[in-house]
Amino acid sequence: MDAGSGNASGGGGAGASACCYYALLGIRKNASAIDIRTAYRRLAMKWHPDRWASDPGAAGEAKRRFQRIQEAYSVLSDKGKKAMYDAGLFDPLDDDDQDFSDFMQEMLVMMDNVKNEKPDTLEDLQKMLEDIVKGDDGSRGGVGGRAPPDGARRARVSPYPQQQSRR
Repeated sequence: MDAGSGNASGGGGAGASACCYYALLGIRKNASAIDIRTAYRRLAMKWHPDRWASDPGAAGEAKRRFQRIQEAYSVLSDKGKKAMYDAGLFDPLDDDDQDFSDFMQEMLVMMDNVKNEKPDTLEDLQKMLEDIVKGDDGSRGGVGGRAPPDGARRARVSPYPQQQSRR
């Protein structure tokens, strides 16, 4: 965790979306869920409004910081929201993002499933490249000697389409 670096308070009087949630929590972008939770707890304890109740001048600032810390944690602790935030697609002020959030969550699940598939070996990749260069017609059941999952043959597209002669 990189809790010691960065400006955990965010900055000036900017709105919540104007500050990087990672910097607000004082963590790196590749922080684990445990690092995110630890940073949140540390800052929430520090800036909880009840701790500042005896100092009315600082209580307002503490409440504002605490709310921003909670917002950052709510986004970074949710896998779908975090992915959207990292991609620059999350708007904390837009309540209509639920459908898009659901869509992004489904996409993340599908991407995780693809990552879990057996990767091609170096030999598979070399064979695919060789087939592409030779213009193999796919007679061995698909690229790299493997049949497409649906059993259908794939059409080959010439990398350089024949140009019409101009007269």
